[in-house]
Amino acid sequence: MIDFSRLYLCSAHERIARIRRGVPARELMAVASAMGIHADALIDSLNFPRAEVERRARNDENLPLDQSERMLGIEYLIGQVASMVDESGNPENFDAAAWMGAWLFSPLPALGYETAASFLDTAEGQRVVSNLLAMAQSGAYA
Repeated sequence: MIDFSRLYLCSAHERIARIRRGVPARELMAVASAMGIHADALIDSLNFPRAEVERRARNDENLPLDQSERMLGIEYLIGQVASMVDESGNPENFDAAAWMGAWLFSPLPALGYETAASFLDTAEGQRVVSNLLAMAQSGAYA
């Protein structure tokens, strides 16, 4: 089980070190499962070459640096949601990964009715999604 909250709360140095070591390709399948979505949907959203990810997962290999960064980005976002709910004081029975899996694929007015998933293929797009979540938490959701 991936501790999304810990990843969100750890230092940037720790996240960078993990990116540089490489995220195991099979972790993508575990994250997709936790989100309640098919791995192909996550692979497409992150703009990963499907055959390469599947080969790396079969061979128990890590993703390359750029893909590891995007993969860790989605895990960070799930941790951000978990942290938001924890801060609200009512985290009981809330599944941040499952919520994220549904929310990412819903058209959002704040994104011009695009889905948040369509922003996951770049680090900048992931920052946009993170900022959107933060705005929603503060009540400044547009």
